[in-house]
Amino acid sequence: MKTTSITLGLLLITSFLYSQTIEKYSIDSGGASATAGGIEVLYTIGEVAIAERSVSGVSLSEGFINPEFRLQINAQVLLQGPILNPDTAGLMNDDLRSGGLLPTTTPYADAATCNASVLNATGNNAIVDWVWISIRSNNDNQRQIQGRSALLQRDGDIVDIDGTSNVALSIPQNTYYIAIQHRNHLGVMSENPVQFSDASAVTIDFKDSGFSTFGANAQVVLGSGDTALWAGDANGDKSIQFSGGLSDANAIKDYILADVANLFNFITYSSSGYLSFDVDLSSLSRFSGAPNDSNIIKDNVLAFPGNFFNFPTYIINTTVPTINN
Repeated sequence: MKTTSITLGLLLITSFLYSQTIEKYSIDSGGASATAGGIEVLYTIGEVAIAERSVSGVSLSEGFINPEFRLQINAQVLLQGPILNPDTAGLMNDDLRSGGLLPTTTPYADAATCNASVLNATGNNAIVDWVWISIRSNNDNQRQIQGRSALLQRDGDIVDIDGTSNVALSIPQNTYYIAIQHRNHLGVMSENPVQFSDASAVTIDFKDSGFSTFGANAQVVLGSGDTALWAGDANGDKSIQFSGGLSDANAIKDYILADVANLFNFITYSSSGYLSFDVDLSSLSRFSGAPNDSNIIKDNVLAFPGNFFNFPTYIINTTVPTINN
């Protein structure tokens, strides 16, 4: 959602008729932010409770404002799909990039773009795909303080749109829940709020199985012992389902059969492109034959720790709370 930041400053006017001072009790050195109705209010000091005004759910108050918050996050995450059969052990495959299918414009709401040269990098720092970073309130993990697109490298580093830097965030110093989401994998969120400060970039390693995440079995444990986002949300409904009318496997099948390039409606046809149905990010979406994306979904559903009886109809739901600003 596009938000508008309103900066409210307290103008101190001194003249022979009027004067104003800030009493100690009114100073808030920590700062905070509030969002409602698409309007974000940020303040650092001068927050006075009795001077707050609220109209239609939007609260404003006087205060001094830091002209720009620029905190950084150094985050790592793995996507299960492109690391299932890695070309190089420990690294995700970058088939979308090497095949010229990775877009320079994000698929997420902020419409961020990167320079085409960013996608020329190879090796560990080659770009695998776009991801979404969601910064959430420390007292309400359904309230997003800021969300923005970033790029994911083969080794799991999440970088800014220049392809190398830590991700910069326009948020005040505070503690926040951090969530990472991907277009056809289930997202993950920190179990607890994480402290941000301007001293250094905060490091969050979702690859580390020892890092506490929100909800049970939020990520899949790989053979290496690392953890990764569950692959298989082909229809983008924040769940993974193999069997049933609205299943992700059926979404892949329907797309394959409807592909205009599949002239004879072969169920074994492979559709090419930047597709949500391509859950292993191989640049090809397949429903039938080996290997195929439908099998990845089936294997995840049957092996999911919460599916005690191995039902093929079991549904794996995201553990990341829905945003409700």
